[in-house]
Amino acid sequence: MKRLRLDLQFFAADEKTEEATPKKRQDSRKKGQVAKSQDVNTGFLLLLTFGALYLIGPLLKDTMLTMYEHAFTEYIHLEVTEHTVGRVLNEMTVEVAKALAPIMGIAVVAGIAANLLQVGVMFTGEPLKIDPKKINPIQGFKRIFSPRALVELLKSLLKISMVGIITFSIIWINKNEMVMAAQKSVDAALSFFGNTTMIMGLASALALLLLSVIDYSYQRYDHEKNIRMSKKDVKDEHKNMEGDPQIRAKIKEKQRQMSAARMMSEVPEADVVITNPTHYAVAIKYDEEKSDAPFVVAKGVDFVALKIKEVAKANEVVTVENRPLARGIYNQTDVDQPIDEEFFQAVAEVLAYVYKLQKKV
Repeated sequence: MKRLRLDLQFFAADEKTEEATPKKRQDSRKKGQVAKSQDVNTGFLLLLTFGALYLIGPLLKDTMLTMYEHAFTEYIHLEVTEHTVGRVLNEMTVEVAKALAPIMGIAVVAGIAANLLQVGVMFTGEPLKIDPKKINPIQGFKRIFSPRALVELLKSLLKISMVGIITFSIIWINKNEMVMAAQKSVDAALSFFGNTTMIMGLASALALLLLSVIDYSYQRYDHEKNIRMSKKDVKDEHKNMEGDPQIRAKIKEKQRQMSAARMMSEVPEADVVITNPTHYAVAIKYDEEKSDAPFVVAKGVDFVALKIKEVAKANEVVTVENRPLARGIYNQTDVDQPIDEEFFQAVAEVLAYVYKLQKKV
């Protein structure tokens, strides 16, 4: 029975019940593991592309007609040589490129915008690395029959069904006009079929965008489930972060820098700096509103002591040399703490001297 309880505790510790920590999320992102739906990209791409076609369709039609007209009025009279064939190909390529450039540019912008909307700015080469698990036939077989694969299959069937229903419905609504298109002029027929195609494309894009919202919600849920951690994982991560000597050293160095910067900013407000004179420096301030006794606003040895004296000199703070007093206060009093009672008399004499110099008394 005792062994059974231990086994249950072991499995409970390994169960992924905890939300991912910020470090876990950051590590997953570095590996390219983010919540992302390809349907969002497809929906954005189709919507903006068909929207661009709808807006610049007349211009595109005029460009194509001009090319055909030019081909059958000028190019047809050219002699077929290597030079003329190359010239025709170059001119046609340039015209087609100019006509399609806005659409291609919008398609690129749509793809970038869709990715930024989902995952933000992210650069990683992890997904490009060779992973033996990806070519393992057993793992591949498991992926084929996994719940995720079933969801993707159902999603694909749903997309095909939605686009098929939308396309069929639009064709069915316009079936009479399609039958009568043979009796229309070429320009009118092209305009009708072009508009019908635009409507089908925009309607399909909107339907895919609607589906992509649902798919993105599922992808986010699935991603959160995959990066969950067990209680043991959380404890191990916390232990590793605290136990890393480099992290500890960086934290201590940052704390030391912040403390030194704050301490130096208080030196100009001090009444006096008591020095060793070379190894120790202690900045003292007396403020009746803050403390009944003088208190230390900054202290340091060697390099820090030198910086304190430099700041004091730059701000015209009086410096007094008293070796035993400087060393004693440094060893027994912390920054922002009042001096010990044993130093009252000596510090009072120093402050009296300073106030006399400054003509405060």
